[in-house]
Formats: sequence, structure tokens, C-alpha cells
Amino acid sequence: MYYKIKHITTIYFPVTVCMKAAGIICEYNPMHLGHSRHIEMTRSLIGGDCAVVCVMSGNFVQRGDLAVFNKHARAKTAILGGADLVVELPAPYSLLSAEGFAAAGVHILDSLGVCGYLSFGSESGDIGALSEAAAAIGSAGAGGYLKDWLGKGLSYAAAQQKAADAVLGERSDILKSPNNLLGIEYIKAVAASGSSMLPMTVKREGGAHGGSSGLSASALRGMLSRGEDPWQYIPGEAAAVYMEEIAAGSGPVFMEAAELAILSRLRAAGNLSLVQGVSEGLDRRLARYAASEPTVAAILSSVKTRRYTMSRIRRLLLCACLGISADDTKKPPPYIRVLAMNNTGMALLKTARSNARLPIITKAAHARSMPERAFGMFRLEAAATDFYMLACPDENRRSGGWEWRRTPAVIYNTPGSGLV
Repeated sequence: MYYKIKHITTIYFPVTVCMKAAGIICEYNPMHLGHSRHIEMTRSLIGGDCAVVCVMSGNFVQRGDLAVFNKHARAKTAILGGADLVVELPAPYSLLSAEGFAAAGVHILDSLGVCGYLSFGSESGDIGALSEAAAAIGSAGAGGYLKDWLGKGLSYAAAQQKAADAVLGERSDILKSPNNLLGIEYIKAVAASGSSMLPMTVKREGGAHGGSSGLSASALRGMLSRGEDPWQYIPGEAAAVYMEEIAAGSGPVFMEAAELAILSRLRAAGNLSLVQGVSEGLDRRLARYAASEPTVAAILSSVKTRRYTMSRIRRLLLCACLGISADDTKKPPPYIRVLAMNNTGMALLKTARSNARLPIITKAAHARSMPERAFGMFRLEAAATDFYMLACPDENRRSGGWEWRRTPAVIYNTPGSGLV
């Protein structure tokens, strides 16, 4: 999948653009040619001397799955792919719906105090049309339609499309593309938070096979699961990182490898009613089928209903395994965890330490001096990492305590880096 700039004239930038960074909310699961193209075009569109900051999902991703490579490896590939600073979106937030995922990512970027822009890829490539759609579906009128259709048993996505049809007419087709829809959530989150960041988009082209730039992340994960080599579709230095992870027995990681751990935790769980993502008896359905079905796939299939997408059920299952409750995400992320940076990122981080509205963690020991809620979130993240490591191919990589021992990767003089 590759990116192409479109409708540049609809995007306006202040004169002092080079003093700000562009933020990208991402997963890079795994990093591929389209991702590095997006970073390159973001920097080109704003100005080549601008930095790029990524907020990246950690070891668990928004589709309700374990990341195919661990977050530190993926953060390193993001830097090698052109980013300057990578910070983490903690597991409780990466396992939210698109709306919550977007809001948490925007909160972290805005709280850094250095990002003037939020860049995302979209099928539309038209920031004006996406902004119009965001305003329309966020209106009171659309909210009424949404409530009505949810009451009729439709899934949230289907109800939202019906509401958009009512308020936008033919223009509601813009919501039928997944990256447009996520981009609209980013725009809504920026507006709702009162952030001064300016949303911008680059056009994402190519189908499931990614056009001339290679395969999609989903296709690459499929290749890895079949033992095939996807390296021609991944930036060279990033491919080297992933090959090192494979050689070390740290990846690729798939949910199937954690199946016994998942089944054990679900069957030992008590009351699931407080788990993040539970509503309308989903806790009872999950408990019932976890107690009887022999595989994770069978549980997911049995719990699934017409009202809920499979991604939502997968997120619910993982939240139940990780002990993530709805209370954990009632408030925004309470800290900023640095995963990787280059020389530009280090300079940007120095500025961020003066501007940031949240504690910034570069060493795990820093978490111990944070406020109670922030330290509690960090402990929850550490436990989630310990669970994730159980799915590593090599048993020697399954030891506990990884979160407390890892420090950010620092990579100097990466090509294409911005200058702060």
C-alpha cells in the first residue's frame, strides 16, 4: 500500500512550521514500504526540516491481537523508516475501539507539547471532505440517528453509517473506507480535546496488495504466519531488525501461540462484568464459552453476534486475559513512554520535557516516582508484556520482567531525519 499527496491546496501551514513536529498515530504491525512513504510525504509536505513523532501501539494492537513483533523492535523500525521519536500507546488504550484509540493517541501527542500537526493516511486524501464528515457525524442530529439505529440492534459501525447517510447523503460514502473512518476519528479527537494540532492527510492508494509499493501489513502477517519471506516489501533496515528478532526466537508472535495461556486465564477469571468492552451480557457469553470451548477460535466464533464485530470480541477477550477494566481507560493516558529515537528525536525530547503536560518515561525506574494512577498503569503494562512474551517462539525469551529492563533504542544519523 502506498501514499500519494492529493489536494495539497486544501492544507495550510503557519510560517513557523519547522519549529513544530508532525505526529502520527500508528501500529506498524509490521513496518512496510507504505508506512515509510507516509512518513516521507508527511515531512515533505510540511517541510523537510520538521521532525516526525509516532505514537505506536505497544505489544497489543487495535484489531484485538498480539503484535507480530514486540514494541521495541517495531519502534526501532519506525526510526529506521524515517520517524524521529516513537512513544507508546499503552495496551489498555490500544485495545479500545477506533474512537477511543484515536482519542488516546491524540492526547499523548498533544501532551508532548511539540506537535503542530497530526498526519494520517486516508483513501480520500481530501482533508476538507474528511473534516466536513467529522463535523457532521459529531453533530447532535447524527447522534440522535446513531442512538436510534443502535436501539434497533445494529453494530456501532453500521449504525454510524446509517447516521452519516441521514446527515450527509451521498457524501456519506467517505465513511465506507476504513482509513477514512479512522482519520475522521482523529479529526474528531483533535476537535474534542481542544488541541491546536492541525490534522493533515495524504492519499493512500492501492488495494489489499498495496499497489506498486508492496503488500499491506495484513498480507505481510499472513506471509510470516506461513513461514514465507516478506522482506522485499519491508524497508531494508527494518527487515534486518525483524530478521534479528526471528533469529533470537522473539518473533513472529501470533495469538495461537498464547492459546493455552488465554484459555487458562479465561477459565480462572471471576466476574468479567468490569472488563473493558463488556456490555449487554457479553461478559456472561464470554464466561460461558470460555468454560466449554476447546480453542480461542471457537470461543470467538461462539461469542460473536450480529451486533458486535469480531475485532471488538477479540479486544474483549484480550482485555479479560490482561485484567484491563473499563475504569482503566475512563481517563486519558497518564504518562508518555519513550520507545525509540534518533538524534533529532533526542533534541525534540529535550524540548518536550519543558513543554509536556504528562510525565515522560525513558527508564522504567522513572515510573516508580509517578503519581499512583500512572504507576498503576505502568504495572498493568508490565504485566501485559509478561503475558505477551509467553507467545515468543523460543522458550528462552519467555522470562518475565522485560518491561522493567528495556530502555529506548537510540539510533543516530538515520536518513531522512528532520532537524529541530
